Amino acid sequence: MGWLWTIANLFVLFALLLIVGVGSAIFLEAFRRRCNHDQDQGDAHAVFEDPNSLKKVPCPWILDPAEKYISLIIPAYNEEHRLPGALDETMNYLQQRAAKDKSFSYEVVIVDDGSADATNRVAFDFVRRYTIDNVRVILLGRNHGKGEAIRKGMLHSRGELLLMLDADGATKVDDLEKLENQIRAVARKELQLQDAPSSDLSARISDIPIAAFGSRAHLEEKALATRKWYRNFLMRGFHIVVLLAAGPGIRDTQCGFKMFTRAAARKLFTNIRLKRWCFDVELVYLCKHFGIPMIEISVNWSEIPGSKVNPLSIPNMLWELGLMSVGYRTSMWNIRT
Repeated sequence: MGWLWTIANLFVLFALLLIVGVGSAIFLEAFRRRCNHDQDQGDAHAVFEDPNSLKKVPCPWILDPAEKYISLIIPAYNEEHRLPGALDETMNYLQQRAAKDKSFSYEVVIVDDGSADATNRVAFDFVRRYTIDNVRVILLGRNHGKGEAIRKGMLHSRGELLLMLDADGATKVDDLEKLENQIRAVARKELQLQDAPSSDLSARISDIPIAAFGSRAHLEEKALATRKWYRNFLMRGFHIVVLLAAGPGIRDTQCGFKMFTRAAARKLFTNIRLKRWCFDVELVYLCKHFGIPMIEISVNWSEIPGSKVNPLSIPNMLWELGLMSVGYRTSMWNIRT
């Protein structure tokens, strides 16, 4: 029986070493990201390049007053094939709406997340066609992750409303009106509670923190029937972990179609730290922390070939969720108010 006792002791020792090792790794990573986050506050000094005049255009900053009605932020990593079609559709919609409504102003901010293909060439072609006032490109130099690309785009946008959407065009751009209308409805209620005149809505909407989350939850039953069993298993497991990390409230945290008022974006994107897949979950967590109203709205969505997400992404997602939980619960990640 002595050898059984020895094996049991070795097993317990191995488990303790594993826990300490993982805990130390999370602690060190949280510390490193806290330092990097503090350094990133120099982002306000970045510039855009105008490919027509080759002049540098100073970046706006999220703390500046809004100059446009809406900003569309598109993160792009190796998207030279899918980006042109999505941008054509987006620009057609925006131009048609601007032609009907003279008060409607917009910008599209494309964030090239260190692409190794011709994504930046495609993006700058659209700047030449539509001018740097309407289309702007941020080059990150190396790949940081979707969350970081969207954070940079949000911080350097000029809109009263800020919409993030994917470069593949999986969600129809005109669905932004669904999110926009719900945000305006919530803003109107907020203003009524403050006894502000309804005519003041357009001037005040950017000052009221509200977040609208596009959702594919209504398509879940069909997706479960068509996906392979192991993908459904992994996805259900991921949803449980998200529930534990951020709590209930949003059924589909991972849809890449989200809209924020400028006031909400200021609070959220000056605090967000996760750089890759799970930044969406951190957004939910931060919305709850700040008491920002969250609206979940069904959108039209279709599967576009070429997705960057695969089963191997799940361990990275779990790592980020663990990192977020440790970072906030130990107060290593301070939240700026």
